[in-house]
Amino acid sequence: MNHAYDVNDGYERSRTIPAVISPAGHAVLDYGVAATFFTVGFGLLSRHRRAATLAFLNGAIVLGMSLMTNYPGGVYRVISLKGHRTGDIAQAALAGMGPMLFGFAGEPEAKFFYGQAASEAGVIAATDWNAIA
Repeated sequence: MNHAYDVNDGYERSRTIPAVISPAGHAVLDYGVAATFFTVGFGLLSRHRRAATLAFLNGAIVLGMSLMTNYPGGVYRVISLKGHRTGDIAQAALAGMGPMLFGFAGEPEAKFFYGQAASEAGVIAATDWNAIA
């Protein structure tokens, strides 16, 4: 019997990221991300309108979801924490694919969006999404 790949060999445990970010910590990070997008948007406004537009769009999405999420820091609380996760994934995908969609994928401004998408993926993976039902 060939055991080249055994599902019980510990592989699943070794690639699991621990959920170390609480909902409150995630809220703080979300508001920081929104502020970062808006700051970058204003910084790019005079020299790269497409990148500025993408930054403002991402900032508005993150801020809007944060205000509407049922976690500490949420104001309207109409989105569940798990629903927020789905929105985070979509927004991170927009940040990562945005330079291509907005036509500046090969330009230096695109690097900010690629880095932001990667860092958001890490936060999504490390958040305890089961902390609030």
